[in-house]
Amino acid sequence: MTDDPHRSSQPASPEPFSSNPIRLSVREWLIALGVVAIIAITLPGIWWALTPFAPDADYRVPYDQSEDYWLYRHFARTAGAGEGVLLIGDSVIWGQYVARDQTLSHHLNGLAGADRFVNLGLDGTHPIALEGLIRHYGRAIRDRDVILHLNLLWLSSPQTDLSAEGEVRLNHPRLLPQVSPRIPSYTESVSGRISVVLERQVRLFEWARHLRSTGFDNTNLQVWTAEHPYENPLGRIAARLPDRDEHQEPGVRSAAGRGEAGQSLPWVDRESSLQWMGFERLVEVLRNRGNRIYVIIGPLNEHMLDQGSRDEYRRLLADIGTALVELDLDYSLLPLLHCAGGS
Repeated sequence: MTDDPHRSSQPASPEPFSSNPIRLSVREWLIALGVVAIIAITLPGIWWALTPFAPDADYRVPYDQSEDYWLYRHFARTAGAGEGVLLIGDSVIWGQYVARDQTLSHHLNGLAGADRFVNLGLDGTHPIALEGLIRHYGRAIRDRDVILHLNLLWLSSPQTDLSAEGEVRLNHPRLLPQVSPRIPSYTESVSGRISVVLERQVRLFEWARHLRSTGFDNTNLQVWTAEHPYENPLGRIAARLPDRDEHQEPGVRSAAGRGEAGQSLPWVDRESSLQWMGFERLVEVLRNRGNRIYVIIGPLNEHMLDQGSRDEYRRLLADIGTALVELDLDYSLLPLLHCAGGS
């Protein structure tokens, strides 16, 4: 204790008042960011290494994981490391409304007498989405024989072609081009588009969506905990893939379920079709990676069309055939199935 009235009893260098959070120096911040970056880069890979994955000959991405592109990336990597023929396309290749042992790949394997064909189809993937899928998540598909399906139903109207302005129900919007080319039917906000681009570049975000798909019923954590207030969310996180078979809608879709006979479809011309442009970009991506492509066109139930729409479809088919030849692509047009007692 001092009697000097001019000396302060306070510390010479008092700490500024602050709340309780830890304050880090610049060096400590850099170390913390480095640790977070290492975890973000390595954790998804470590997680996959711990995940049992041994797909059999009839494996396909489960229906409930149709938008789990992290799973598709690793399935494509596994398939790309083999020697089989890869089948790429939408629900026709994937096998909508049929079991795994009734798909095209299964029957081709039966005809070949060996497991040579792999089902890399994904439900609901129109050509523009397929281009995004293979460009961003199918990079392991290189120097392979590829059977590529072209479904002209995606050119059957401006809505399915995604060239219609305004709100349209979209399949796989996160696979669409987020900047260019412009998709008139895609009305996502700027922040939403940035989120998609970041997910493609940062595997941690892609892996987090995978966990949502496999453990939280494709909902975010807040929604899931509100719906399951007595369950521990940590118990839903495990290095495993779903052990259930893919979801199937009940029954088999009949012709009546696809609409009345005599439908009139407003076909989009190939030269102005966004879906056709997406198909051309898809072919370019596959070729640039050394793949050898064979195209299958169809099938389409012409019996459900009126005469005018059927004539337009056949003109479109001829134009598509000419364009495939100009692209130096071999192709097959699946034959029209005839109704019992029909012509």
